[in-house]
Amino acid sequence: MADNPDIEALTPYARSLGIQLADWEDGVPIMCVEFVEAVEGRPEHFHGGATGGLLETAGYAALRAELARIERDAVLKPINITVQYLAAGKSQTCFAKGRITKLGRRSANLTVEAWQDDRSRPIATAVMNVLMAQPEG
Repeated sequence: MADNPDIEALTPYARSLGIQLADWEDGVPIMCVEFVEAVEGRPEHFHGGATGGLLETAGYAALRAELARIERDAVLKPINITVQYLAAGKSQTCFAKGRITKLGRRSANLTVEAWQDDRSRPIATAVMNVLMAQPEG
């Protein structure tokens, strides 16, 4: 699948953390962030906010990819996001991938997982609810 410019157009916050597109898997982007000073919390560990930012970015990227695939235009607005921290993120690259659990007419529900060296052992997960508003104009 070709790279989608909408997926790569990250928010200023995501760019400040160094979040980027790592790969595509089954039409869904996998986002990543390398361990750098900007994401460090306690020494040699990811800050929880950086982990949450990666999860949220990966969730929106998955939703944008699906909306592009079905040629649907929408303005995405967060309803809520719940993050579960499962293990401390160590000083290595962190990856995240979102999955749409429900795509409705007005809202979408997603789950997102973040992992490091072992994908079967996520360091954090998130559940997101996103409002999909009609673009103005």
